[in-house]
Amino acid sequence: MVELALPRGSQPKKGKTWDKTDGAKNTRAFKVYRYDPEQGGNPSWDTYHVDLDDCGPMVLDALLWIKNNVDSTLAFRRSCREGVCGSCAMNIGGRNTIACTKGMDEIKGDITVAPLPHQPVVRDLIPDLTDFYAQHAFVQPYLQTKTAAPEKEWKQSEEDRAEVDGLYECIMCASCSTACPSYWWNGDKYLGPAALLQAYRWIADSRDEMTGERLDDLEDPFKLYRCHTIMNCTQVCPKGLNPAEAIGKIKHLMVERET
Repeated sequence: MVELALPRGSQPKKGKTWDKTDGAKNTRAFKVYRYDPEQGGNPSWDTYHVDLDDCGPMVLDALLWIKNNVDSTLAFRRSCREGVCGSCAMNIGGRNTIACTKGMDEIKGDITVAPLPHQPVVRDLIPDLTDFYAQHAFVQPYLQTKTAAPEKEWKQSEEDRAEVDGLYECIMCASCSTACPSYWWNGDKYLGPAALLQAYRWIADSRDEMTGERLDDLEDPFKLYRCHTIMNCTQVCPKGLNPAEAIGKIKHLMVERET
């Protein structure tokens, strides 16, 4: 039977409400998921009041403001702040995205911030993505060839190069996979949208010569075929990519080689 309720000990409780900073007049309330495994107990929702006159426009700016001005114990990942690295992926206002490109003005009312769903939580807003990265490694996301390497470079026509548009831009933020119900239920067997998008990126690359072997690796009841085209992955991708389409193309190639 599918367990739809949160297991005991994981239901967040009401946490601490932090006072506004002195002199702050233009503020925005943030409800942030807090969890410290060293302290034990249930996670909680802490409430902070961000001074918008002293803060940048993005959600990541607000989290950094909280950490620098109110609560230095708040833990989250971030790096480039330019929508390139994917480090600051989290669930903001009930939707997976990256905090550095999510504007506070895009959300009405109080802003809730939680870690990516259905992953173990290391601390606060930091999910454990060990399995996610292992699935990425499984699809061998790099160029593989059988012929001898050329003296200078592998050449590719403009038309062939265009085939990987909408694929190579993936920043591996995990927003898509952690928004997928099929990945929630079968995350240990189903590779998920992000890994499969990466798999198709190399299958579609005219320079790669291991298409047959790549398809063989995906020929499994779970690795590929747990995708039920729910489309959550495409809806939440912060880069506007379409993992569901890539997965559909892999399935089509599977059928083609059997006929």
